[in-house]
Amino acid sequence: MIPRLKQKYRDEILPALPEKIGRKNVLAQPKMEKIVINMGVGEAVQDKKHLADAVEALGLIAGQKPVITKARKSIANFRLREGQSIGCKVTLRGDRMYEFMDRLFALVLPRVRDFRGVSFKAFDGRGNYSLGLNEYGVFPELNPDKFTRSQGMNIVFVTTAETDDEGRELLRQFGMPFKDQTAKA
Repeated sequence: MIPRLKQKYRDEILPALPEKIGRKNVLAQPKMEKIVINMGVGEAVQDKKHLADAVEALGLIAGQKPVITKARKSIANFRLREGQSIGCKVTLRGDRMYEFMDRLFALVLPRVRDFRGVSFKAFDGRGNYSLGLNEYGVFPELNPDKFTRSQGMNIVFVTTAETDDEGRELLRQFGMPFKDQTAKA
């Protein structure tokens, strides 16, 4: 079974992009490469249980096992040693990436309190978009009775777009709920 957004990309987005971006070649059109979800767990320095909870929650959210990230440097003020486990991350590609993106746009972001759209400025200059969530409790996969701690996460959408405008148009076509930029002007 093909994910809904992958089918939409093939049927609707790919034929519409040449008019918006100006490239005729189908292989030169921007596409989604991967989605990276990262959780930095600062409390893991004092208690390893917080990291275990974050790993379990991220595994449920992403549908695959997270990789535990380790500190690169020792920082005495944070009581952090080099090589100490301080977070976890998951890289989604292919069908899992499209399924996660569909759930994020349709279910999760509308559940965020006081949500009025995501910023259209959070691009890195190469067409990749970064999004931060303050709490992972908005994901419907997680049982709120089991995961009581509030933990944030970063989600990075990596595209093959060459400019921010191309990446913005690609994500807009996928259904990313950007803020209305005409309201501020």
